[in-house]
Amino acid sequence: MTLTLDTARAIVDSVLSDARAKNMQPMTVCVVDAAGDMVALAREDGASTLRPKIAHGKANGAIAMGIGSRALFERAQQQPYFIQAMNALSDGAVVPVPGGVLVKQDGRTIGAVGITGASSDEDEALAVAAIEKAGLQADCG
Repeated sequence: MTLTLDTARAIVDSVLSDARAKNMQPMTVCVVDAAGDMVALAREDGASTLRPKIAHGKANGAIAMGIGSRALFERAQQQPYFIQAMNALSDGAVVPVPGGVLVKQDGRTIGAVGITGASSDEDEALAVAAIEKAGLQADCG
């Protein structure tokens, strides 16, 4: 299976709905497919202009490295030069903080979701919930 536009939209809508229900700050959500190509992006009114790049960087880093951005965050603490090199190789498109979650189906990675706007832990929790509501598996590590 590939990550379809309909599935990506369902994930985005779920994230935004959950964030509004929790009265969170304006959110930005980016969904990429297994090749790292953007499938959907939404920036709520009031979200700052850098938020789309942050959300994309979380999703892109997860898909490019094959691990969630929480794991990238932990690796950045242990091996900062490695993550710095990966960021340089990707033209700065890796944001190694929680909020980038791999999307899997039957154990195979089909994409990633990146979220920004709340705390990194809350961003990650929103991504996990939306992925699971779409009937897919979320992988943060």
